[in-house]
Amino acid sequence: MTDGTALYVYALVPDRPGAADGVTGLDGRPLRLAGAAGTGVAALVHDAEPAPFQGGDEQVRRWVAEQSRAVTTVWERTGSVLPMTFNVLVAGEPPSEDRPGAGRGAEQRLTDWITDQEPHLTGRLEELAGRCELRVEITLERQAAAAGDPMPGTRGAEPGGRSPGMLRLLAKQREQQARNAAGELADTLHARIRRRLLSVAEDFRDRGPAHRAAGETHVLSAALLVRHEDIDAVGTVLSETQAAQPACRIRFLGPWPPYSFTEAEHRPRDGEMPSLRPDAPSTPAPGGRP
Repeated sequence: MTDGTALYVYALVPDRPGAADGVTGLDGRPLRLAGAAGTGVAALVHDAEPAPFQGGDEQVRRWVAEQSRAVTTVWERTGSVLPMTFNVLVAGEPPSEDRPGAGRGAEQRLTDWITDQEPHLTGRLEELAGRCELRVEITLERQAAAAGDPMPGTRGAEPGGRSPGMLRLLAKQREQQARNAAGELADTLHARIRRRLLSVAEDFRDRGPAHRAAGETHVLSAALLVRHEDIDAVGTVLSETQAAQPACRIRFLGPWPPYSFTEAEHRPRDGEMPSLRPDAPSTPAPGGRP
Protein backbone atom coordinates (compact mmCIF):
# COMPACT_ATOMS: atom_id res chain seq x y z
CA MET A 1 0.00 0.00 0.00
CA THR A 2 1.44 3.40 -0.93
CA ASP A 3 2.00 6.22 1.52
CA GLY A 4 -0.98 8.51 2.07
CA THR A 5 -3.62 5.84 1.45
CA ALA A 6 -6.17 4.56 3.93
CA LEU A 7 -8.66 1.78 4.40
CA TYR A 8 -12.41 2.30 4.60
CA VAL A 9 -13.67 -0.30 7.09
CA TYR A 10 -17.19 -1.75 6.74
CA ALA A 11 -17.20 -4.51 9.33
CA LEU A 12 -15.29 -7.19 11.18
CA VAL A 13 -16.16 -10.76 10.21
CA PRO A 14 -14.86 -14.31 10.57
CA ASP A 15 -11.98 -14.74 8.11
CA ARG A 16 -13.56 -16.90 5.39
CA PRO A 17 -11.72 -17.15 2.05
CA GLY A 18 -13.85 -15.79 -0.76
CA ALA A 19 -16.43 -14.14 1.52
CA ALA A 20 -15.97 -10.77 -0.18
CA ASP A 21 -15.64 -12.05 -3.75
CA GLY A 22 -17.70 -9.92 -6.11
CA VAL A 23 -19.01 -7.67 -3.34
CA THR A 24 -18.96 -3.93 -3.96
CA GLY A 25 -19.35 -1.04 -1.58
CA LEU A 26 -19.58 2.73 -1.85
CA ASP A 27 -19.80 3.88 -5.48
CA GLY A 28 -19.22 0.32 -6.64
CA ARG A 29 -15.77 -0.03 -5.11
CA PRO A 30 -14.64 -3.68 -4.94
CA LEU A 31 -14.29 -4.96 -1.38
CA ARG A 32 -11.80 -7.41 0.11
CA LEU A 33 -10.99 -9.03 3.43
CA ALA A 34 -7.96 -7.76 5.34
CA GLY A 35 -7.18 -10.69 7.61
CA ALA A 36 -4.98 -10.65 10.68
CA ALA A 37 -2.83 -13.77 10.61
CA GLY A 38 -3.48 -16.19 13.44
CA THR A 39 -6.70 -14.54 14.64
CA GLY A 40 -9.49 -15.90 12.42
CA VAL A 41 -10.85 -12.32 12.22
CA ALA A 42 -10.82 -10.11 9.13
CA ALA A 43 -11.94 -6.60 8.25
CA LEU A 44 -14.14 -5.93 5.24
CA VAL A 45 -12.45 -2.97 3.51
CA HIS A 46 -11.71 -1.04 0.40
CA ASP A 47 -8.67 1.11 -0.34
CA ALA A 48 -9.39 4.81 0.01
CA GLU A 49 -7.91 8.25 0.27
CA PRO A 50 -7.42 9.41 3.89
CA ALA A 51 -10.43 11.73 3.74
CA PRO A 52 -14.05 11.08 4.75
CA PHE A 53 -16.90 10.69 2.29
CA GLN A 54 -18.96 13.87 2.29
CA GLY A 55 -21.91 14.92 0.20
CA GLY A 56 -25.52 16.01 0.19
CA ASP A 57 -28.23 14.18 2.09
CA GLU A 58 -29.35 12.12 -0.89
CA GLN A 59 -25.81 11.06 -1.73
CA VAL A 60 -25.08 10.11 1.88
CA ARG A 61 -28.29 8.04 1.99
CA ARG A 62 -27.15 6.21 -1.13
CA TRP A 63 -23.72 5.51 0.37
CA VAL A 64 -25.29 4.26 3.59
CA ALA A 65 -27.56 1.93 1.60
CA GLU A 66 -24.58 0.62 -0.36
CA GLN A 67 -22.66 -0.02 2.84
CA SER A 68 -25.62 -1.80 4.38
CA ARG A 69 -26.02 -4.07 1.34
CA ALA A 70 -22.33 -4.97 1.36
CA VAL A 71 -22.32 -5.79 5.07
CA THR A 72 -25.47 -7.90 4.70
CA THR A 73 -24.02 -9.89 1.80
CA VAL A 74 -20.82 -10.76 3.65
CA TRP A 75 -22.76 -11.47 6.87
CA GLU A 76 -24.89 -14.00 4.99
CA ARG A 77 -21.71 -15.71 3.75
CA THR A 78 -19.81 -15.75 7.07
CA GLY A 79 -22.66 -16.17 9.58
CA SER A 80 -21.55 -13.38 11.91
CA VAL A 81 -20.55 -9.73 11.70
CA LEU A 82 -19.58 -6.69 13.77
CA PRO A 83 -20.60 -3.71 11.62
CA MET A 84 -18.74 -0.41 11.69
CA THR A 85 -20.39 2.98 11.43
CA PHE A 86 -20.46 4.98 8.22
CA ASN A 87 -17.18 6.75 7.37
CA VAL A 88 -14.69 4.78 9.45
CA LEU A 89 -11.26 5.10 7.84
CA VAL A 90 -7.89 3.90 9.06
CA ALA A 91 -4.87 5.87 7.91
CA GLY A 92 -1.20 5.02 7.88
CA GLU A 93 1.10 6.56 10.47
CA PRO A 94 2.38 10.00 9.44
CA PRO A 95 6.07 10.86 9.74
CA SER A 96 7.14 12.31 13.09
CA GLU A 97 10.27 13.61 14.78
CA ASP A 98 10.86 10.19 16.29
CA ARG A 99 10.05 8.46 13.01
CA PRO A 100 10.99 10.73 10.08
CA GLY A 101 10.30 8.01 7.49
CA ALA A 102 6.96 6.43 6.75
CA GLY A 103 5.49 4.48 9.69
CA ARG A 104 3.16 1.54 9.57
CA GLY A 105 0.72 1.51 6.70
CA ALA A 106 -3.03 1.51 7.19
CA GLU A 107 -3.40 -2.23 6.69
CA GLN A 108 -0.65 -3.01 9.20
CA ARG A 109 -2.20 -0.69 11.77
CA LEU A 110 -5.60 -2.31 11.24
CA THR A 111 -4.32 -5.87 11.52
CA ASP A 112 -2.20 -4.98 14.57
CA TRP A 113 -5.33 -3.63 16.25
CA ILE A 114 -7.32 -6.75 15.35
CA THR A 115 -4.53 -8.93 16.76
CA ASP A 116 -4.53 -6.95 20.00
CA GLN A 117 -8.32 -7.16 20.34
CA GLU A 118 -8.62 -10.75 19.08
CA PRO A 119 -10.00 -12.43 22.24
CA HIS A 120 -12.88 -9.97 22.55
CA LEU A 121 -13.60 -9.83 18.81
CA THR A 122 -13.57 -13.61 18.40
CA GLY A 123 -15.80 -14.08 21.44
CA ARG A 124 -18.34 -11.55 20.23
CA LEU A 125 -18.42 -12.98 16.70
CA GLU A 126 -19.04 -16.43 18.17
CA GLU A 127 -21.85 -15.09 20.38
CA LEU A 128 -23.58 -13.51 17.37
CA ALA A 129 -23.12 -16.47 15.02
CA GLY A 130 -26.47 -17.67 13.72
CA ARG A 131 -28.24 -14.61 15.16
CA CYS A 132 -30.02 -11.80 13.37
CA GLU A 133 -31.82 -8.59 14.18
CA LEU A 134 -35.57 -8.12 13.78
CA ARG A 135 -37.40 -4.82 14.16
CA VAL A 136 -40.90 -4.71 15.61
CA GLU A 137 -43.04 -1.58 15.60
CA ILE A 138 -46.57 -1.60 17.04
CA THR A 139 -49.11 1.20 17.22
CA LEU A 140 -52.81 1.44 18.05
CA GLU A 141 -55.42 2.96 15.78
CA ARG A 142 -57.04 5.30 18.32
CA GLN A 143 -60.62 5.27 17.14
CA ALA A 144 -60.62 1.47 16.91
CA ALA A 145 -59.06 1.21 20.38
CA ALA A 146 -61.60 3.61 21.86
CA ALA A 147 -64.63 1.91 20.29
CA GLY A 148 -66.84 0.46 22.97
CA ASP A 149 -65.81 3.05 25.55
CA PRO A 150 -67.85 6.08 24.45
CA MET A 151 -67.95 9.30 26.41
CA PRO A 152 -71.56 9.86 27.54
CA GLY A 153 -73.17 12.68 25.65
CA THR A 154 -70.52 12.85 22.91
CA ARG A 155 -70.29 9.66 20.82
CA GLY A 156 -73.36 8.93 18.78
CA ALA A 157 -75.10 12.17 19.77
CA GLU A 158 -77.33 13.69 17.11
CA PRO A 159 -75.82 16.85 15.64
CA GLY A 160 -79.19 18.51 15.08
CA GLY A 161 -79.66 21.78 16.94
CA ARG A 162 -76.02 22.09 17.99
CA SER A 163 -73.98 25.13 17.05
CA PRO A 164 -70.79 24.80 14.96
CA GLY A 165 -68.79 25.76 18.05
CA MET A 166 -70.40 23.03 20.12
CA LEU A 167 -69.80 20.47 17.38
CA ARG A 168 -66.10 21.41 17.29
CA LEU A 169 -65.92 21.08 21.08
CA LEU A 170 -67.53 17.65 20.98
CA ALA A 171 -65.16 16.54 18.24
CA LYS A 172 -62.17 17.60 20.37
CA GLN A 173 -63.62 15.77 23.35
CA ARG A 174 -64.02 12.61 21.31
CA GLU A 175 -60.46 12.93 20.03
CA GLN A 176 -59.10 13.38 23.55
CA GLN A 177 -61.15 10.44 24.79
CA ALA A 178 -59.69 8.28 22.02
CA ARG A 179 -56.15 9.42 22.93
CA ASN A 180 -56.68 8.61 26.60
CA ALA A 181 -58.21 5.21 25.93
CA ALA A 182 -55.50 4.28 23.44
CA GLY A 183 -52.77 5.48 25.80
CA GLU A 184 -54.02 3.31 28.65
CA LEU A 185 -54.35 0.30 26.39
CA ALA A 186 -50.88 0.94 24.90
CA ASP A 187 -49.27 0.85 28.35
CA THR A 188 -50.88 -2.49 29.11
CA LEU A 189 -50.02 -3.97 25.73
CA HIS A 190 -46.38 -2.77 25.88
CA ALA A 191 -45.66 -4.72 29.06
CA ARG A 192 -47.48 -7.82 27.82
CA ILE A 193 -45.91 -7.90 24.35
CA ARG A 194 -42.45 -7.10 25.65
CA ARG A 195 -42.65 -10.04 28.04
CA ARG A 196 -43.75 -12.40 25.29
CA LEU A 197 -41.08 -11.24 22.85
CA LEU A 198 -38.39 -11.71 25.47
CA SER A 199 -39.51 -15.32 25.80
CA VAL A 200 -38.38 -15.99 22.21
CA ALA A 201 -35.59 -13.42 21.73
CA GLU A 202 -32.12 -13.48 23.24
CA ASP A 203 -31.95 -9.70 23.65
CA PHE A 204 -34.32 -6.76 23.35
CA ARG A 205 -33.54 -3.08 22.75
CA ASP A 206 -36.20 -0.39 22.98
CA ARG A 207 -36.06 2.09 20.11
CA GLY A 208 -37.75 5.38 19.45
CA PRO A 209 -40.88 5.11 17.29
CA ALA A 210 -39.93 5.24 13.63
CA HIS A 211 -43.36 5.16 12.00
CA ARG A 212 -46.59 6.58 13.33
CA ALA A 213 -49.48 7.66 11.15
CA ALA A 214 -51.94 10.32 12.19
CA GLY A 215 -54.51 8.89 14.56
CA GLU A 216 -52.16 6.24 15.96
CA THR A 217 -50.67 5.80 19.45
CA HIS A 218 -47.25 4.27 19.96
CA VAL A 219 -47.15 0.91 21.74
CA LEU A 220 -43.71 -0.57 21.16
CA SER A 221 -40.68 -0.11 18.93
CA ALA A 222 -37.87 -2.57 19.50
CA ALA A 223 -34.91 -4.40 18.03
CA LEU A 224 -34.74 -8.11 18.81
CA LEU A 225 -31.71 -10.37 18.70
CA VAL A 226 -32.93 -13.82 17.73
CA ARG A 227 -31.60 -17.08 16.40
CA HIS A 228 -32.55 -17.64 12.79
CA GLU A 229 -34.63 -20.64 13.79
CA ASP A 230 -36.71 -18.47 16.16
CA ILE A 231 -37.88 -15.94 13.56
CA ASP A 232 -41.15 -17.81 13.07
CA ALA A 233 -41.74 -17.82 16.83
CA VAL A 234 -41.56 -14.01 16.85
CA GLY A 235 -44.05 -13.96 13.98
CA THR A 236 -46.39 -16.18 15.98
CA VAL A 237 -46.30 -13.80 18.96
CA LEU A 238 -47.17 -10.89 16.69
CA SER A 239 -49.94 -12.79 14.90
CA GLU A 240 -51.53 -13.69 18.23
CA THR A 241 -51.22 -10.08 19.37
CA GLN A 242 -53.02 -8.88 16.24
CA ALA A 243 -55.77 -11.45 16.68
CA ALA A 244 -56.29 -10.50 20.33
CA GLN A 245 -56.29 -6.75 19.65
CA PRO A 246 -57.46 -5.84 16.12
CA ALA A 247 -56.73 -2.16 16.75
CA CYS A 248 -52.99 -2.96 16.64
CA ARG A 249 -50.97 -1.95 13.60
CA ILE A 250 -47.82 -4.11 13.42
CA ARG A 251 -44.67 -3.73 11.30
CA PHE A 252 -42.27 -6.70 11.40
CA LEU A 253 -38.95 -6.09 9.60
CA GLY A 254 -35.81 -8.12 8.98
CA PRO A 255 -33.85 -10.31 9.31
CA TRP A 256 -30.78 -8.07 9.24
CA PRO A 257 -27.25 -8.12 10.66
CA PRO A 258 -27.34 -7.33 14.40
CA TYR A 259 -26.66 -3.60 14.10
CA SER A 260 -28.40 -2.66 17.34
CA PHE A 261 -26.45 -5.22 19.36
CA THR A 262 -22.92 -4.26 18.34
CA GLU A 263 -22.96 -0.56 19.16
CA ALA A 264 -19.41 0.76 19.62
CA GLU A 265 -18.21 -2.18 21.70
CA HIS A 266 -15.84 -3.49 19.01
CA ARG A 267 -14.84 -0.17 17.50
CA PRO A 268 -11.49 1.49 18.11
CA ARG A 269 -11.35 3.86 21.04
CA ASP A 270 -9.45 7.14 20.88
CA GLY A 271 -5.74 6.47 20.79
CA GLU A 272 -6.09 2.81 19.75
CA MET A 273 -6.43 3.24 16.02
CA PRO A 274 -6.85 6.46 14.01
CA SER A 275 -10.15 6.86 12.26
CA LEU A 276 -11.43 9.89 10.42
CA ARG A 277 -15.10 10.53 11.12
CA PRO A 278 -17.03 13.62 10.03
CA ASP A 279 -20.51 14.39 11.26
CA ALA A 280 -22.40 11.61 9.50
CA PRO A 281 -25.01 8.93 10.11
CA SER A 282 -24.12 6.26 12.63
CA THR A 283 -24.33 2.52 11.99
CA PRO A 284 -26.15 1.95 8.71
CA ALA A 285 -29.67 0.89 9.48
CA PRO A 286 -31.13 -2.06 7.65
CA GLY A 287 -32.56 -1.05 4.32
CA GLY A 288 -30.07 1.78 4.04
CA ARG A 289 -31.84 4.31 6.27
CA PRO A 290 -29.36 6.62 8.04
